[in-house]
Order: sequence, then structure tokens, then C-alpha cells
Amino acid sequence: MTHAQTTAPAGAQATEDPNLWLEDIDGAKQLAWVRQNNAATVEKYTQNAAFRQLDARILEVLDSDARIPMVSKIGDHFYNLWRDKQHPRGLWRRTTLAEYRKAQPAWETVIDLDALGKAENVNWVWHGAQCLKPDYRRCLVSLSKGGADADVVREFDLSTKQFVKGGFELPEAKSQVAWIDQDHIYVGTDFGPGSMTESSYPRIVKEWKRGTPLASAITVYEGKPSDMSIAAFRDNTPGFQRDFVQRALAFYDSETYLRGKDGKLAKVDVPNDATTDVEREWLLVTPRSDWTVGGKTYKSGSLLAANFDDYMAGKRELTVLFEPSETTALDGYSWTRHHLILNVMNDVVNKLEVLTPQPGAWKREPLGGAPALSTIAAEGIDADDSDDYFLTVSGFLQPTTLYYGTLGQGEPVALKDSPSFFDASKYRVSQHFARSKDGTRVPYFEIAPKQLKLDGNNPTLQYGYGGFEISLQPGYSGSMGRAWLEKGGVYVIANIRGGGEYGPRWHKAALKANRLRAYEDFAAVSEDLFARKVTSPKHLAAMGGSNGGLLMGNMLTLYPQLYGAIVSQVALLDMRRYTHLSAGASWMAEYGDPDKPAEWAWIKTFSPYTNARAGQKYPPVLFTTSTRDDRVGPVHARKMYAKMRALGYDASFYENVEGGHGAAADNKQAAFMSALGYTYLWEHVK
Repeated sequence: MTHAQTTAPAGAQATEDPNLWLEDIDGAKQLAWVRQNNAATVEKYTQNAAFRQLDARILEVLDSDARIPMVSKIGDHFYNLWRDKQHPRGLWRRTTLAEYRKAQPAWETVIDLDALGKAENVNWVWHGAQCLKPDYRRCLVSLSKGGADADVVREFDLSTKQFVKGGFELPEAKSQVAWIDQDHIYVGTDFGPGSMTESSYPRIVKEWKRGTPLASAITVYEGKPSDMSIAAFRDNTPGFQRDFVQRALAFYDSETYLRGKDGKLAKVDVPNDATTDVEREWLLVTPRSDWTVGGKTYKSGSLLAANFDDYMAGKRELTVLFEPSETTALDGYSWTRHHLILNVMNDVVNKLEVLTPQPGAWKREPLGGAPALSTIAAEGIDADDSDDYFLTVSGFLQPTTLYYGTLGQGEPVALKDSPSFFDASKYRVSQHFARSKDGTRVPYFEIAPKQLKLDGNNPTLQYGYGGFEISLQPGYSGSMGRAWLEKGGVYVIANIRGGGEYGPRWHKAALKANRLRAYEDFAAVSEDLFARKVTSPKHLAAMGGSNGGLLMGNMLTLYPQLYGAIVSQVALLDMRRYTHLSAGASWMAEYGDPDKPAEWAWIKTFSPYTNARAGQKYPPVLFTTSTRDDRVGPVHARKMYAKMRALGYDASFYENVEGGHGAAADNKQAAFMSALGYTYLWEHVK
């Protein structure tokens, strides 16, 4: 599949862009340029004993046999994708619950990705499997070439552990597939010209019958080119089988339809910006804006429940399961057979509740407890059959512990503990609050040596994301501990607006024309670190990836005086062109449409590629990316680096040839990319 850019340029500026040629992702000249600039970075930052030692120590963390093999239940077995030194691409393997309870379970290999890749001469990366209820014999396995979002789909038999000859199979594309029954699947894929949206996802979903050519599949729903994506699926819960079509109009706007046996669609009548979930007899709705229905108004970020059949029949009797406050937000939920587990954050620290449906108000009980400033999460194991659940507890200094329990049957039992990869006793975790430019209270976590000297001289790494309603919560990282804390550094997580730490309102506060608030928040955290004398600009490093990479680009161009060095990973940077690059058009709900002059007027204020100019005191910056990233794409990093170098600034670049949006296709690549980023920053701010 070619990665070359074929979409029409965005505005006249594109023709004036001297780096436009770098948008031909797989061009020979362009890849030669990549190799040349990679080599310069490798030569400067990785050819020493300190880097090699750190790279090896991070790889030791990633490859450790003592890691918890997290599992998911499929039929009677528990499945895990395991990567280590002997199996860099991974083993898809299974075991029984009885075995999994043991310290050293016996595993049965189902698919050996390394062996498969070697036999087929393809660098396969695992993208998951969907298996058909209730016997769970047949699966639709998705495999990516080198880690791209696009993948191939093949039917697999779990009993024979073989791909099914003549079974369902799709060539490489950004496909969406789902089982209907053993002889039918829903499929959205690249059916030919015009079948994909402007966001590069399926525009048409069809019903495909076994043994027939894909061309004969029956169209179920056809969206518009401007839609984000179209998909269909069947809920095969015994006794509650239903078919649904989902039309994603934009990142936060969608429509869900119930598909009848006659093929007719009935809309689930909720606001387009609400999310819906149907489980057995229940419809759950999470509105992202205040919603008035049935004579009542429900707050944005609430979780509401209704009887699904009654709701589809027109009744609007909704039960409030969660309502946010100024400091709380819903972080997620999970069903078991008879209960609903809620995960609620209060100032970015969460707690769990168990809700049990009953007439009127649902019964509520707390679930488990966790140490201060840590993360606790629970997930039902098999909502069709049991009230069993997995529970995890993790913190910045606390390796993850996995528990197994059954709701209503006492306390969960610890099953697995992650190893410690650094001596946590030397450090402490604290939470602080900075005041942003507009007075907003912005939380941040700080992990620092217990004997921290408040003299402004501590090498400090500040990390952030601030987008797409994604929250950054406490979690253990052996790599960070080894690469930063052990050297005497301070690590900071900034919970800036644009994220989901306080629900939809926190996210919406930094959307589109208000995007600069996210960067003001990040700067406010930096300035609070200076005011508290934790560090100073020459000792403060900043890092972020994807939308966080865009954050880094803006800290570089808007707040260069605050940082000693910056690493921007798999980033959006050219906001003039982003909607015409890779999957960029799918994010207009987050950033806006630069092809509309009124919106470009404010998008350009946070377009680092546009705003980088001569005569500034920019800190040293490293841009990392992946050739196989077909979500954001490597074009942004290539062009930004080229412009920075042309302007005479200290900029470095590294593009991994594999890895997709994660920038790494296996643990060895991940360790190298991680070590490179940490080494670069430490060299500049120590």
C-alpha cells in the first residue's frame, strides 16, 4: 500500500511550502533523506556506553518474564498476547483459569507471530481478534504490516489453530469487521474508489455471506464522504441478539441505529454528542452536553440508564447512575452478569462503585480501595455468564497488582504482581495545583526524590497530552524510573484542559478556538514548578506524543523561554495541512477546519509549523515519528524538522521505519525510541 499523499493541497500556502516534497511518504528520495537524518541523530546520541546501557535496561523492563500477562476470556480459555526477547512480534496464547492462578502458568501457543511473519516474509504486528459467540471457535484475526492502522483480516479456527482456507479474508485496508453468524459478517473496507471517507475510514458497510465474492456483499448503510466512519455489528448476547449500525459523523458526534430483521433502521434517539451502550435490557447514555428530555435536564458527563425496549418505544424514563461535580468525572464502567462497575475520578484519583439494577434507584456499594494517589480499575470478565472481575491497582511508585474476584462473594484475591524495576523507597509522589492564565485550577502529579533540594536545579521532565478527553492518571513505568528518576530527575504529569480529567467540560474548554488554553495550562504548571523552586527553565524538559506532540510543538514556538529541551513524538504539527494528511480529517471536531478562513484564523495560532520563524531562542528539539504511522503520519515531523534546520535551530530527527502510530513494532524498537527520547532530554537539561 502506498503512503503517498494524493489529496488536493489545502490553500495556496501549500504550493509555497518548500517542504511539500516530503509528503511523498514512501518516495525513494524522501526515504533517503530520512535515513540521512536518522544517521545524524544516531551518531550524536546513541553511540556511547551510557545510551547502550539505558537501552538495554529499558528493554529488560519491556521483555521481563515477570511482567503480568494480562488476559481476556474467550470461551473457556484466557488469552494473552506476549512479547519477549525470543518472541519480539509476539505469541497469541491461551491457558485455563486454574493454570493462570499459578505463578508459572502452562500456556498453549495459538499463533506465533514471529514464525508466521518469517514464513510469509511480512513483519506482522498483532491487531487483535474477534471471536464468534457462543462457541468461540471462529475468529476474525487482524494483522498489520509493520504496525500501520491498516491491516489484513483473516478467519481463524481456534480448535485447529489454523487459518481457515477459503474463509473470510480482506486485503490491507482500514477495515471494520464484525460477526453476524458463522456464515455472515458485517464488513466496512476499501471497496474501491469513493468507498472510504475523507478521514480514510469505511464509508459503506455491507453484509457478506460466506463463499461469495466480496463484490456481491449487500449494502447495509452508506454514509457521506464527510462522515468519519461507518460500522455495523451484532450483539450476540444470548436472549438479547440485536444488530446495530453506527454512523460516526465526527469524532464526538455519532448516530446509532437498531437494524431490524427486515433491514430497516430505527435511530436510537439521543443527542449526537452522547455515547450509548446497550447491555441486555439496558441502554446507557452519556451526554457530552446538558440534555433536556422528558421534562428533565441531565448534566453533561452524567451516566443515565433506561430500559432499551421501552426507550425505543418512546418512553423517556431515565435513571441517573452518575452525575459529575466540580471535582469528579466518570472515568469508565464495566458490566458483569448482574452488576455495573463504575470508575469515578475525583481530582484525577479514582474510586470504584458497584451498581445493581433494581426498581427505582439502583443499589450502590463501594468496591475495593487503593493507596493514595494511585489508580484502581475493575473490569467484568464475562458479562454473559458471571459476576467475576479483574481488578488492578497501580501507582507511580507502585507496580501493578492484579486481583480476581466475584461480586457479592467477598474480597478479591491477588493473582499477580508486577516486579519493581527501581527502588521506589527513595521517592515520593505528590499532587499540586497550578493557576492557569484565566485562573483555572490545573492539577499535576510530581514524582521526586524524598530528599529533593528546592534550589531550582533539579532536572525535571514534564509530560502532557491535553486532548480527545483522554486522562493521564497515576501508573507505574519501570522505564521512566530507570531512565529519569534513578538519575536524580523529577517527573511531572500535567493534567491540562483538553483531557478528560474532569469530564467533557474539561475537554470542551480547550476545543477549537479555545485550544490555546491547553498550552496556557501546561505553561502554568511549568511556572509553578519554578515558583516552588523545583526546577528552572534550563533544567526543565518537556515531552509528549501525538496530540501531546502538537502540545510540544506549541510549547516550542509559543513558550520557548520555559524549557531547556523538548521531545515531540508522532506529532501533529502542520495544522494548515493536517486535514489532508493521513487520517487528519477525522479530527476537525477537535481542532477545526483550516480550509475555512474563519477557522484558520484561530487554528494558525496553534500551528507550530506555521509559527516557527527566524530570530527566536528556541530550545533544542527532537522530533520522532514512524514511516508506517498512517494515523498522524510522518509528514508533520519531517517538515517541522526540515523547517527548523533551515532556520538554523538545534533540531534533531528520527523516523522509525516500522511501528505505526506507536512508533515501535516490537519491544526492541520501543526500548530504542524510549531511550533516545530520555537520553536527548537528559543531555540537555542535566
